[in-house]
Amino acid sequence: MKKMEIREDLRLAVLIDADNVPYANIKGVMEEIARYGTPFIKRIYGDWTKPNLSGWKPVLLENAITPIQQYGYTVGKNSTDSAMIIDAMDILYSQNIEGFCIVSSDSDFTRLAIRLREAGKRVIGIGEKKTPNPFIVACDKFIYIEIIDKEIAKKESPEKTTMSDKSRREVIRLISSAIDDLADDNGYAFLGEIGTFLMKKQPDFDPRNYGFQKLTALVKNLKVFEIDERRSGKTNIKHVFIRNRNGIAV
Repeated sequence: MKKMEIREDLRLAVLIDADNVPYANIKGVMEEIARYGTPFIKRIYGDWTKPNLSGWKPVLLENAITPIQQYGYTVGKNSTDSAMIIDAMDILYSQNIEGFCIVSSDSDFTRLAIRLREAGKRVIGIGEKKTPNPFIVACDKFIYIEIIDKEIAKKESPEKTTMSDKSRREVIRLISSAIDDLADDNGYAFLGEIGTFLMKKQPDFDPRNYGFQKLTALVKNLKVFEIDERRSGKTNIKHVFIRNRNGIAV
């Protein structure tokens, strides 16, 4: 799996399933996507004759998103999925696109994500926490809409970060296991490699899920790992290495 780097020059196609994501804070979703590249194609799919999609309409012009009309031909069937999949494959073969961002909470896009990655494209998924796991793990990176919304709310009204005991145990276990897999002879592992490794194992891993912007801040807050900050050559750049303490409790 390729490392999911933040590259402003990565050419992205953003495909949004209007039926399976909320329209609130779509601006925050687009800002999140911009962290991974430049959206050259932005399309949203749905039956715009239906009143339940009316909330989307005001935000489309604000974010330069092109609405694609897709009528529901059969009751109980979601034709939006088919339209998105067909468009994605057309873009794959006809456009100079390096990555796709699929904004949906629908597991029907699992096979599409796998196919796009097989073609060597980066795939970023964005959806609600109810998104089925098969779609999540089919992506290179998956971001929860709730985390984006929470981040926006935090900027507007900052508050002290708190973490439940369950979440704390979970993230300690994940990081500790990654250290065991990546550690050198002295037991230390480079934190940057740990972050990449964790995302390979769990595409939805994100320090923001635990209330922290960066993995370094999360690790320091846990206070259970030994931390070694090393300067790189003559520069002031610090590389963070961590290792498990003896008898660490997970």
